[in-house]
Amino acid sequence: MTGMSSAEGTETQQEEAASRFVERFAAEMTEAGMQRMAARVFAALLASETASMTSAELAEQLRISPAAVSGAIRYLSQVSMVSRERDPGTRRDRYVLHNELWYETFTQRDQVLTRWERVLRDGVETLGRDTAAGRRTAETADFFAFLQTEMLGIMDRWRAHKEAQGAETSS
Repeated sequence: MTGMSSAEGTETQQEEAASRFVERFAAEMTEAGMQRMAARVFAALLASETASMTSAELAEQLRISPAAVSGAIRYLSQVSMVSRERDPGTRRDRYVLHNELWYETFTQRDQVLTRWERVLRDGVETLGRDTAAGRRTAETADFFAFLQTEMLGIMDRWRAHKEAQGAETSS
């Protein structure tokens, strides 16, 4: 039996801690409504040093089948959370988290809110402004309009906050 060097032991402990984080964060995302495998793949990419991994690397780390990785990547691509890039000089695909992932995600959500608000406003007219259903639908449309306005302000403040942090770290 060979002994493990202290550097190997520390690396193994770090890998185990990272794996626990991946599973914990994935569980939180699943609880919030994301597909389980997609949440695990997303969390693994987030926790990787380069924010990118191949299908084989994801399957090995998460101990899942290539088919499970493929399904998760398909979902994450559809919701614009990851993109596919070709490993230079190989035929392997590498899956990469988008830069400014959360900003992109919430910006796209803003577009969804706009479409929903438009349909809801049409619904108010269809259902009748003076009906309970029409009033409820109008309140929902007003809520989405409010959310959209607030979201734009939040995104502007986030960008300013991020720029200020960058200025602080470069000085």
